[in-house]
Amino acid sequence: MTNEITLSAQAKTTIRIAAYGAITLLSAASAVGGSPHKVSTRGSIALGSATGVVGHVLADHPKHSELNGKSVAEIADRVLPALTEAVALLRAESPAEADNFRGTVTLAIEAATAGSKPNPVVADMIRKITNALDAA
Repeated sequence: MTNEITLSAQAKTTIRIAAYGAITLLSAASAVGGSPHKVSTRGSIALGSATGVVGHVLADHPKHSELNGKSVAEIADRVLPALTEAVALLRAESPAEADNFRGTVTLAIEAATAGSKPNPVVADMIRKITNALDAA
């Protein structure tokens, strides 16, 4: 299946920004009474465990500058639309890979927040990420 889907360089970048950006947003949200480092580490490890086309795309991490922002709002302005676009791009090529992407991001969120009840800020960010995934 990996060879059946051809994604442009821009599509791959969008997928990487979407997935790793979701973890970046969770990490920023967890800074309120939590451990952003643990969230980032656990979420990134989960993304690194992805398989299929999504796993191959996520094996290359986005450039650090692609997820920088002066505020969480600025990062969210880039990441949340990228989540929706990534699902749409993958769905156009392979509904199974779109499901794989959504499942991978959802699993990364669960892994990132494992072991603790998400505080209201993290819970709200999870809702925003989930809504973006479902908007495609």
